[in-house]
Amino acid sequence: VGEMGTREKVVVGIDGSDGSRAALEFAMDEAARRGAAVRVVWAIPETGYWAASYGMSPELIGELSADLEKIGRQMVDDVVAGRDGTLTDVPVEVWAVPGPAAAVLIEQAAEADLLVVGHRGRSALRSAVLGSVGMQCVLHAPGAVTVVPHAAPAS
Repeated sequence: VGEMGTREKVVVGIDGSDGSRAALEFAMDEAARRGAAVRVVWAIPETGYWAASYGMSPELIGELSADLEKIGRQMVDDVVAGRDGTLTDVPVEVWAVPGPAAAVLIEQAAEADLLVVGHRGRSALRSAVLGSVGMQCVLHAPGAVTVVPHAAPAS
């Protein structure tokens, strides 16, 4: 068991959106405060659909996972770079996991002290309503869940 095993763990779900970047920033800051490790999880929900429609092979799913993990790692690096060295000691792993986002995050949360998800509202009306993934995580995750509101874009 490495460094991940002895520390508290914060799991954060991302999808490349600005909302998930806000969730990632919160998770990284929270992990630094707690002395915790971070597992960044990118669910790949449509793998079954793609496989059925396009004959997606395990190799292609592996390539897609590697690409998403690279994008996730870049998001992490960007967040760390924007924090003046306060996050450089936070251990981070980035996983792309096939499956519906809520199910993947709830499963990952079983090993976590905190699950962080973004707030999925995209319009003024929808921003008042918690997205379905966030709602399922709040209802079904085994431990603490934080839903991070999407910061308003700078005008």
